[in-house]
Amino acid sequence: MKCPYCSYVDSKVMDSRPIEEGSIIRRRRECPSCKKRFTTYERVDELPLMVIKRNGDREVFDPHKIINGLIKACEKRPVSIDNLQKIANDIERELKNSMEQEVPSEKIGELVMRKLKEIDEVAYVRFASVYREFKDIDSYIEEIKKLKKSKL
Repeated sequence: MKCPYCSYVDSKVMDSRPIEEGSIIRRRRECPSCKKRFTTYERVDELPLMVIKRNGDREVFDPHKIINGLIKACEKRPVSIDNLQKIANDIERELKNSMEQEVPSEKIGELVMRKLKEIDEVAYVRFASVYREFKDIDSYIEEIKKLKKSKL
């Protein structure tokens, strides 16, 4: 690693420690030439996960979109923001672990609905109504009947 002070092409690692749940390594280094110390951060260079929208467009995966959808679905429901963050993190981890570079938005929506069904049925129906574009009251009734059947 090149020294940022004197541009010497080597440095000595004095200390290494993981940060952010081990996804980043912080290294404290010392230049053998000028004896100054500096810090570097090492992380895995990941290709961005791409989402294929319903209309065929592609965009970079944004976990904030999942959190925003969850917040809307769980409005005035007894679900903590920490729980919503955990759901979003779990979904992001599951998508990245699938080793797919491109994921259809439908898959993400289904993952969100599966997680919501486990924690709050009202939030699940709210999210499903937007995600599945319910057109009338019969659509709601049908979804609630499916939900009741799955609980038996």
